[in-house]
Amino acid sequence: MKFPQATGSNLLRERLSLPQDFKGQYNLLFVPFQQWQQMEVDSWLDFTSRLEQTFPGLAHYELPTIQKRSSISQWFINEGMRAGIPNPQTRAQTVTLYIDKAAFRQALDISDEQHITLLLADPDGEIIWRERGPFSPDKGESLARTLQAKIMVGNTALQA
Repeated sequence: MKFPQATGSNLLRERLSLPQDFKGQYNLLFVPFQQWQQMEVDSWLDFTSRLEQTFPGLAHYELPTIQKRSSISQWFINEGMRAGIPNPQTRAQTVTLYIDKAAFRQALDISDEQHITLLLADPDGEIIWRERGPFSPDKGESLARTLQAKIMVGNTALQA
């Protein structure tokens, strides 16, 4: 399964085409659908920060996914988020997607919007791990094991 083609703007007002503009060797994608789900995203951030130190090729993105709206509505939503996020790195990693949510969910086999979806994607957008909901040690361990396995395979290929 691949991450579908999507365009959005980060909170630095830079236009991005996804998955082409993902920067990491591996990209951890947080996909919230509701504003309250920021709590679920936040529950992962300390662990994600530690993973990024352990696996330098890992990058993470928050992809608030919102149904298409008028340009003025998008501007108000984006500027509201910008006002609440002063950190430039967090702004760069937060890319709002104003899209047909049903088609997006179908492309990624996301059954509902009750919790965030987390996806680990390679640079081509190929999904290699997925999870839902807030952080738990078991979920974190599953992600770390997946990263370790992928990086070990990549290093073996480089040595051959």
